[in-house]
Order: sequence, then structure tokens, then C-alpha cells
Amino acid sequence: MQYDLIIIGGGPGGYVAAIRASQLGMKTALIEKEQLGGTCLNRGCVPTKTLMHTANLFGELQGAAQLGLDIKETGYRWDGLHQRKNQVVEQLRAGIAQLLQANGVAVYNGMGSILDGHTVQTGDDMLTADHILIAAGSVPAIPPIKGADLPGVVTSDALLEQNGVDCQRLLIIGGGVIGTEMASVYAALGKQVTIVEAAERILPTMDREISQNMSMILKKRGVEIYTSALVSEISQQEDGLCCHFTAKKEEKTAEADTILLSVGRRPCISRLFVDSFAVDCTERGFVMVDENFRTSVPSIYAVGDVIGRIQLAHAAESQGIAAVEHMQGQPVSVRHDLVPSCVYTTPEIAMVGITADGAKKEGRAVITGKYVMSGNAKTVIEQQDRGFVKLVFDQESEVLLGAQLMCARATDLISELTTAIAAGLTREQLAGAMRPHPTFSEGITEAAEAAVGQSIHSMPGRRR
Repeated sequence: MQYDLIIIGGGPGGYVAAIRASQLGMKTALIEKEQLGGTCLNRGCVPTKTLMHTANLFGELQGAAQLGLDIKETGYRWDGLHQRKNQVVEQLRAGIAQLLQANGVAVYNGMGSILDGHTVQTGDDMLTADHILIAAGSVPAIPPIKGADLPGVVTSDALLEQNGVDCQRLLIIGGGVIGTEMASVYAALGKQVTIVEAAERILPTMDREISQNMSMILKKRGVEIYTSALVSEISQQEDGLCCHFTAKKEEKTAEADTILLSVGRRPCISRLFVDSFAVDCTERGFVMVDENFRTSVPSIYAVGDVIGRIQLAHAAESQGIAAVEHMQGQPVSVRHDLVPSCVYTTPEIAMVGITADGAKKEGRAVITGKYVMSGNAKTVIEQQDRGFVKLVFDQESEVLLGAQLMCARATDLISELTTAIAAGLTREQLAGAMRPHPTFSEGITEAAEAAVGQSIHSMPGRRR
């Protein structure tokens, strides 16, 4: 079977690249060993956010009396939560299949093994193509902790597939994005949650103020958090599991029914290459690529989690599009270097571009504008937790360089700011745009105007 492009992996990086390749006139085959949609749709972003939406709604109902609502009883059915989640996943998966079919992409279900720079075997089929794109994704990493293989010790896959894991006590090893989101879901449902994080703070890759605020909010909701904590062992107890760790040089233990290992992900490259052929990879197994996502073999490209950069669905999508366009000699149509990061906790968290701390490390002079959302009308109306909008501008040109948001709808608002950075908008242009009232987006205007006092040559702000 001869194609112009063979793609291994049906996740966001793979199926979006396949559709773009088809649009550019390439005869394309896509190989997926499990289900279309990859980790994001089946065991990641989508099921997590579906559960979180339901859990947050349940949490809001607990405060219904404050809104003047008389609701006698509230409760939930664990199987019902996951039935809804599975329906969402199945509906979106079917949509992807229809898109691929409509664009004439040949889909093969099975493992794909790369034999050389132009040949891939899947089952009994031997496929050849001018180019191969690896979008094989990643799987949860298992840390070398004694007892990590005990029953009840799980990865995010177990919590998100089928009916998940119902438990009263959940301990999470790893306070990154996945760990923090799952802590929010289980805490909102009234479960006892503990986070054990090796770094000095949860969400260690995020803006420091965001991490500190999220930690305070989770603790307020009953989540127990240990930072600068190193786990030494997981042991089996009569009534569950016990996690042994050292937190700030003090030996501690914490008991749980279920322990979630959430310490990152590793590339899914097992059986991807035959013994006699492979592309260059890092020591950790990630596929090495250049700025155009081309591997050490010129005809083979790689995108998404498997290359070990920013492991986000939208990053993989933009990389896949860029790779296909480079194969065809097309100008790149997507800014794949400007990637917004989102955390779907309550309040939501979103970041894009540079932080003030990051600018300081680079020796770059910046000005910042921050607005605390407790004064925002929509925040008050919807009884949202304390949050803020922080904007970072170049000191001389006042061009927007970065944004950090922790507020309701932050994951939607960040798109406006990503566009503003890509377009090179200034503080004055951002502040001068009219935004409707009452909305969360007014926080952007306020934050832009808050930077006036630090500005070298700005007009006075019109702060409310």
C-alpha cells in the first residue's frame, strides 16, 4: 500500500496532522493501536474535565441556600458520573472518525512498526510512503518506589477509564497539573485527599503566586498537602495502603485506600522500531527532532508527547500541522512556539508567554499589571474564589509578553491574550479595547491599566 504520508498515533497530533495532510492533497494513512483520540480524549483531558464539571456543579449545590435556593438533599451516583464521562468520550471519538473519513484518511487499527525511513508494518499490512510522522504519545511514568506495584496503587489511566476508582481516601504522589486536577475532583465529591509533592510547591512549573494561591484554596477545601516530600515506600496495611515519605527532613506516613502515581509521563515508543532501525532518541527515550519536527532520518518526523516538550493536546496539534506543512514546503500557519497552559481547577488557571520571574532570570526589563478579581462583578455574582489577572509587558515598548490568570473562565480568557502576544499588541491597545460588563474579561482591562504606574511613557489609566 503506497501513501504520501503514514502517521503512527491517532491522538491530537496524529489525527489533526492527517486531516491537514489530506487538505494539502497528500494520500494519508493513520495507524492507531487502541482508540482514536489518544490519551487526551480517552484517558486525559476530556474525561478529567467532564468529571470536574460534574464535581464542581455538585460542590456549588452544597451552597445553594446562599443563593436563595431550597434544595433539600444532594447526592451523586459514582456509576452515573462515569457513565456521563463515557458518553462524552464516545461522542467525540465518533466525531473524529467521521472527520477522518470525510477527509479520505485511511485508518488502520493495530500496532505500527517502522522498518525503515519509508516503510511501516501494521498487522499483515506493509505500508510505504514518502514521509512518516510519529505521534505515538505517552503513558504514565511509574517511579522506582518500593510497593508501587501493590494493588490499589494506580495511574491516572485507572481513574479515568470506564468506571474509575471509587474510594474514600485518595493519596496523590505528585502535585503537578494531573495531580492537582484529580485532587480537586475527589475533594469536591467529599473524599479525603492528600498530595505528596517532591518540589517546594505544588504546580511547580506555574507562576509562584498561582501555586501559593492554589495551595491555600485546596487546603481550605480539606486537602492535605506535603511539599519538599520524598516518598521512600508504599506498604500494605490491614485497612488499605500506607505511604512513607520524608517531608522537610521529617519522617511521615499517610494512609489511603488508593494511591495515585502522578509524576509525569514517558514516551510510548515500545515496539515502535524494529531492532535493526531507529531514529535518534534522548536518554529518557524521547524522539529527538529539529525546529521543523524532523528526526535524524529526514523522511521521518515526530510530534506531541513522544518528543518530550510541552505535553499538551493543542501543542501536539500545532506541531502536527507544522510538520505536515514543512513536508509540503508550505509556510507554517500556526504559532507552535506560543503555547498556553491550562489547569481546570476551581478557579481555573491559565498561562502563556513569559512570567515576571522568567523575565528577571533573562535580564529583561518588564512592567507588570495585576488585578485581584474580588472586585470583579461577575466574580462576586458567581461566588468565585479569590483570583487574579497578571499581565507582563516589555518595559520599553510596552508590548505584551506574558499573562498569568487564576480566575473563573481563565482557560477561555487566555486565548485573547495568546492572540495579543502573537499580534504584538501593546498595553495601551489592550487596555483600550472595550469589554462587556459584567464579564470576567474586564479583569484584563483592569490589569493592563494597573501597569500604568510603572510605565515609562504611558498615558494615565482610567481605573474604576
